[in-house]
Amino acid sequence: MAEYETVRRAGASAHTSAIDVGLRAHMNRVYSLMSVAMLITGVIAYVVGSDLAAARLGQETMLLSPAILETMFTSPVRYIIMFAPLAVVFAFGAGINRMSENTARLVFMGFAALMGLSISWIFAVYTGISIANTFFVTAIAFGGLSAWGYTTKKDISGWGSFLIMGVIGLIVASVVNIWLQSEAIQFAVSAIGVLIFAGLTAYDTQKIKNTYIQMAANGQTEWLGKAAIMGALNLYLDFLNMFMFLLQFMGNRN
Repeated sequence: MAEYETVRRAGASAHTSAIDVGLRAHMNRVYSLMSVAMLITGVIAYVVGSDLAAARLGQETMLLSPAILETMFTSPVRYIIMFAPLAVVFAFGAGINRMSENTARLVFMGFAALMGLSISWIFAVYTGISIANTFFVTAIAFGGLSAWGYTTKKDISGWGSFLIMGVIGLIVASVVNIWLQSEAIQFAVSAIGVLIFAGLTAYDTQKIKNTYIQMAANGQTEWLGKAAIMGALNLYLDFLNMFMFLLQFMGNRN
């Protein structure tokens, strides 16, 4: 009986060790996917935004003609560019279980490109230095919050419902303010948005960790690839939204 107990404990220890190794690899994959998506978003936003800034000054553009840029940012097309990422992310979340892992990865990267187009205007409105400084501050805050979410022993799963309700409220308030153009509402939305997505960064990191542990313990390894993609998407959105809200406070306009 004692020999059986020794073997059982040794087996459990080996299984736990295997999960720990797999978890580190899983988290590295999540952060790698997120980083690639952020790079795609940044490159497209920079190129299109720089062209928009040049066109406004009557200078030569790199990629897009002034006529195309005018259509994209001054006609009703701008609303399609603005809201298309929101529609894609909801459709992606609803349909990922029916996709292959490769298809899901391609859709994620396509979404990142579309998001880059959607936020490209910031390079025509804010100075490059203030954008870089805001990105640096966001990266530090994101890294600290994500590390805390990963290492904390506190269960923060209860934050989820409250934070998601907050996101819905932010979306509604932002859409309404497109027509109201209230600076007070914009300030409030930006301040609350920073806090909400700071909380979501920690919450989503812990959720990714717990999801992996649960799937690995139950032998559901076939879902881990798509779980990494969804985790990367969630953290990507947390980072990008926190950056955009912080830019409202830290960005210096051209």
